[in-house]
Amino acid sequence: MAQNIITLLEEQYPDIRFSVPSAAMRSPYATYRIGLFFGGNDTHQPVDFRQTGFHRIAGHILGVDHREEAPRLNLSATRTIAEPYVCIGVQSTCQAKFWNNGRGWAEVVTHLKTLGYRVLCIDRDPTTGHGFVWNHIPYGAEDFTGNLPLQARVDLLRHASFFIGLASGLSWLAWAAQIPVVLISGFSLPGAEFYTPWRVFSSHGCSGCWDSLNEKFDHQDYFWCPRHKGTERQFECTRLITGKQVNGVIDRLNAQLRENGNIH
Repeated sequence: MAQNIITLLEEQYPDIRFSVPSAAMRSPYATYRIGLFFGGNDTHQPVDFRQTGFHRIAGHILGVDHREEAPRLNLSATRTIAEPYVCIGVQSTCQAKFWNNGRGWAEVVTHLKTLGYRVLCIDRDPTTGHGFVWNHIPYGAEDFTGNLPLQARVDLLRHASFFIGLASGLSWLAWAAQIPVVLISGFSLPGAEFYTPWRVFSSHGCSGCWDSLNEKFDHQDYFWCPRHKGTERQFECTRLITGKQVNGVIDRLNAQLRENGNIH
């Protein structure tokens, strides 16, 4: 696997020998190819990943229990920020994965501040996009972006009250860091990612193209929207999710944290 993932995991799994692809064993007893095989594969992928979710496909390939289980991480870092804070991740790899409500993030950041939280944006890049569409750090959020080691992100997430993000890697990392995750997504269905009681999803418009067996994801099309591209309904799966809707989820989560004495 990639070296940055090895660095994150190897101390937590001393009985596993990790290696980058170029240094892998040449004559192992047995091999399994673990990954998402687009279009399916009878040998390597017995169940189409669109039917079972990202996190369950490895279990199906290996023939073991496919129920979700977060990886073990080093969660021993001491706290470095005194005030209560929330981490957010607003960037992703294609526009369908973004929260495409133009006012949403600004409304959420404002609301979090009224609740007494600092809001830290921990994406790798402060701005991402393609062509004439670019996505920026939400107004009012603190810039904690940067291409940092994953462990540095874990150290910061560990002491956050919660994380708000998309169907992307930082949400999975926050889940593994054992903090509540508010996950905003519409292009994927709720079962496509790990379970969180704070999932934000709209069923009032088009949704779930990523999980549809009738659609084929185009890696080369940054603006992939297979059903409504070029129309007023493009990206409505997340555009119809409002800031008010997300803030309502935040309020319920915040109330639970306060009741349990978990506001840091």
